[in-house]
Amino acid sequence: MTKGERTRAKLVDSTGELLRRQGYHATGLADIVAESGAPRGSLYFYFPGGKDELAITALRASGDDWRARIRRVIAGATDLGAGFDAIVAAFADELEASGWDSGCPVAGVALEATSPPVRAAIADHFQRWIDLSVDFLAAFGIAAAPAHELSLVALSSIEGALLIARVMRSREPLLAVARSLRVLIAHARSAER
Repeated sequence: MTKGERTRAKLVDSTGELLRRQGYHATGLADIVAESGAPRGSLYFYFPGGKDELAITALRASGDDWRARIRRVIAGATDLGAGFDAIVAAFADELEASGWDSGCPVAGVALEATSPPVRAAIADHFQRWIDLSVDFLAAFGIAAAPAHELSLVALSSIEGALLIARVMRSREPLLAVARSLRVLIAHARSAER
């Protein structure tokens, strides 16, 4: 990596982490510069569109990283229940290790009224997570329509559990979701027979 590429990457990584911890409105450009250690002028050099352009880039990068971690976790899954258990356990581990500060990479921003391009980046993240889940379910023989519905329920449940776990500083909401997903998976399987 060149020095410029490293500076740009630091800006993106720092912004992603700040957005994840504190949301869009609480993350100022001065915070990003301080967190990244990058010169202020480099922010506008690499992101002439300002905070929105940087936020969109950071949200996309964070989402890509999030989905890559999910793919690694489910790569060795021998059944659907174990796969979802592993995903939820990985999220719980990461949340707890962060001192309950670092949940979903886009949730904090999703809860705020932001510009249409930022909302589109968030919607894309969620859609790509749904697509990943549908593919995972399909690999275990769940048909497209129930796989899509189960993916929506899983995403909604996990996102809600991440929020509640963060506030309660407890893994239990995530573990409850994992147990419930096993029941829903069993139901989906029996409905197809």
